[in-house]
Amino acid sequence: MTNDEADWRPQEMPTLVIGRIARLLARLDDEGLKDVGISVAQLPVLVALKNGQMLTQKELSAIAGVEQPSMAQLLGRMERDGLIRRTPDPSDKRSSLVSLEAEAYRRLEPGRDVLRGNNREALAGLSPEEVRTLTELLQRIHANLTGC
Repeated sequence: MTNDEADWRPQEMPTLVIGRIARLLARLDDEGLKDVGISVAQLPVLVALKNGQMLTQKELSAIAGVEQPSMAQLLGRMERDGLIRRTPDPSDKRSSLVSLEAEAYRRLEPGRDVLRGNNREALAGLSPEEVRTLTELLQRIHANLTGC
């Protein structure tokens, strides 16, 4: 066994720990949100449109950081479930503007409650200062990876 193999401790690599936590939180959030009738994948759309905005599929794809075909599928499911509506874009007849339906607004607060609860559970035992520090560190890691 080489020294590199002996020194290999993935449990001590912060990025791998972050990845495991992210997958666990996504699973917990999806389980809780399922009862509300929304999913983690829908959150970027719901957040982008929550104040009555009307955006195109292209704009929503950019906000969510997903390809347009994936966004088209997501929006199709959301439309089927009565969460969004599409209206023709008056400035571009080939495009539609997406907005939230009343049903989506009814699900927002229960969805927020699920996310707040999971956040509380995950951060239990951390002081407010530790939470601020953790958030700042995670934002710096994000900036390193995205260049933002």
